[in-house]
Amino acid sequence: MPSTLRTHIKKEFLLIGLIFLFAYLCSVMFNLSESFFYFFSEYEKYNVDEVFIAINITGMVVFIYGLMRINFMSKEIKKRIEAEKTVDWISSHDVITSLPNQKFLDSFLSRHAENKQLANHAAFSIEINRFKDINDLLGYEHRNEIFKIVGQRISFIFPDNVFKLRGDEFLAFKSNKDKTDLFLLGERIVSSLCSPIPIEGFTFNIAANVGFSRFPEDSDDLRQVIQQSACALHMAKKAGREKVMGFIPAMQDNLLATALFRSDFKKALASKAFTVHYQPLVDLRTSKTVGFEALARWEVSPGKFTPPSLFIPLAEDMGLIPELTEQLFRLACLETLNWPAQITLSFNISPILLCNKLLAPSIISIMDEMGLAADRLEIEITESALFQDANAARYTLKKLRDAGIKIALDDFGTGYSSLSQLCNFQFDKLKIDKSFIDTFRDNEKQDKIVRSIISLAGSLGVKVTAEGIEYANQLELLKDLGCDIGQGYLLGRPAAKAIFHQVTSSIIYNFPLQKTEREMSSSPPF
Repeated sequence: MPSTLRTHIKKEFLLIGLIFLFAYLCSVMFNLSESFFYFFSEYEKYNVDEVFIAINITGMVVFIYGLMRINFMSKEIKKRIEAEKTVDWISSHDVITSLPNQKFLDSFLSRHAENKQLANHAAFSIEINRFKDINDLLGYEHRNEIFKIVGQRISFIFPDNVFKLRGDEFLAFKSNKDKTDLFLLGERIVSSLCSPIPIEGFTFNIAANVGFSRFPEDSDDLRQVIQQSACALHMAKKAGREKVMGFIPAMQDNLLATALFRSDFKKALASKAFTVHYQPLVDLRTSKTVGFEALARWEVSPGKFTPPSLFIPLAEDMGLIPELTEQLFRLACLETLNWPAQITLSFNISPILLCNKLLAPSIISIMDEMGLAADRLEIEITESALFQDANAARYTLKKLRDAGIKIALDDFGTGYSSLSQLCNFQFDKLKIDKSFIDTFRDNEKQDKIVRSIISLAGSLGVKVTAEGIEYANQLELLKDLGCDIGQGYLLGRPAAKAIFHQVTSSIIYNFPLQKTEREMSSSPPF
């Protein structure tokens, strides 16, 4: 647009010059000065000469004004060109790091497709972690400052062809003509990015993962190479923080399988294909069933189940854990209404949900809607849930307890500060993790730990549940130690409907468990 306007002005200016030249030639050719003098003398009484002079002055003023307007418009055109350059720069660069963005990358790849500039190059996908912690502590201003430093550190390693993509991701290209050890280069990137970052008297540590792919060894399509490096990055993230991985074809198969798994999960959630199985909780003094724990189940084909240890983390990662929890909780409440009034329901809550202040009102609302009394529900949480946001967890647990709902601390003894949790939070029950029950008969240290937990719970007035009871001698010893409640295959397997029975002395000593059953029983139920 500006260049077109400039050309138009030049044409107009040239036209004015041509008109002036034509008038001048006519004046010379026809000796117009004498003719005008005679004409002005003849009609002096009409002041024609003064009118002519006024017209000439006006014309000169208009001409000068035109020149001034042309000069002004030229300056405006220059400003507009600069503004358009600025807008174009902003649209193709990340404002915080000043690095080219996705739009610039798309244009770059289009140019590369024509001239093949990047033969023998490697693509590095880089993702920065732990920015959420910094946001929570100091806000987005410091986050942006750290982004700038990260961009500078990456640019120092890769002087050219560094791009800031969506979220916390960067992309860089490196010439591989000298057959650089790309894995060592990736570790150098991680080491550089994870170095402490000082800002306003504080020192921050971030984490990074790196995935890389080679062009044209891994693919002769640069866009495909970038996808492959992102795939390697995904696998590096799954392996843990500060990991580096190079692309191999098997990764793509794994990523495709993950994508299909996510798709199947979404379909199953939409069609409400998830169900609940119930495992009995038995009072070890009376040998009677006092409650059932709800266990999430996903039957993908007749008799074939996907373990909760796979689909629960997936639901959390996809942000669908609230919807899944509500579906299963409603099913469990509906089943509980068919039980005797003294039988309770034990339901597990994801650590992510416990930090949501809307959890307690949601649970209470569903129970009111379905007519389930609050004293029939026991919510199980793990110690890890209390570390994510202690204040939010404390708020949620208080709301639940105030409503009359009981709280159980699951997997007790496997966390980092179990005893401190007993001081900071109020619980109605402790559940001894299966890993202790498996070996406490033959392992002196484990035996002492189990005895200590039971004794500690008794002194605090808190009940104890032993998980994973599979042998009769485990059961008898736990009874002798004063354990309150037992749970395990010896006392009852999970079933689609609650099965009530009383434990007797004739109970079978061993239950041969298939591998899939063990996986289901040992994985987090929900």
